Amino acid sequence: MTADPIQAVIVDSGGANLASLQFALERLGARSVVSTDGEVIRHAPRVLLPGVGSAQDAMARLRATGLDRVLRELRQPVLGICLGMQLLYRSSEEGDTPCLGILPATVRRLEPARGRPVPHMGWNRIRACRDVALLEGLEDGEHLYFVHSFAAPVTPDSAAVTDYGTDLTAVVQRDNFCGTQFHPERSGKAGARVLYNFLRLPACS
Repeated sequence: MTADPIQAVIVDSGGANLASLQFALERLGARSVVSTDGEVIRHAPRVLLPGVGSAQDAMARLRATGLDRVLRELRQPVLGICLGMQLLYRSSEEGDTPCLGILPATVRRLEPARGRPVPHMGWNRIRACRDVALLEGLEDGEHLYFVHSFAAPVTPDSAAVTDYGTDLTAVVQRDNFCGTQFHPERSGKAGARVLYNFLRLPACS
């Protein structure tokens, strides 16, 4: 008996959410592996880039393993999650960090305000601003789970936004690269639908 084919590779970014992400994929019937091997990632049908912690530390880990170059060159579907989405941008104000540069914008620090503490933590609604496959089956106003102190501005690459005093990018997509600022693996049925949609994107052959 042969094992089911791997449907996605999760980049080992050192975050604590790797196991929960893998379990979320398993619940959808998808087999995944966690790896820092550039060749494994390069030949994966789909790639997920999760992340927790600081942009500076995460980019240092990617550069130390050469994965920053590998990720920029990928042609298969790539999904950045939370910090992983932020790493897709040109830079982050967190530590004045150069990031992967796939998306031409700078991730900015959230400004605390009355009723809006930082980090932005908990459930919030999203609103689509573009029709993308990642959001198929989701309605405007769906609640997703956020935990972040920095955020990406709304640009033409934004596919959905969330309101935290001002609109912030909640979902982004450019070519084969997409990202969610929320944690789909912690976002119930709506988050599971996002992961399901990602797994349905045409795989790298």
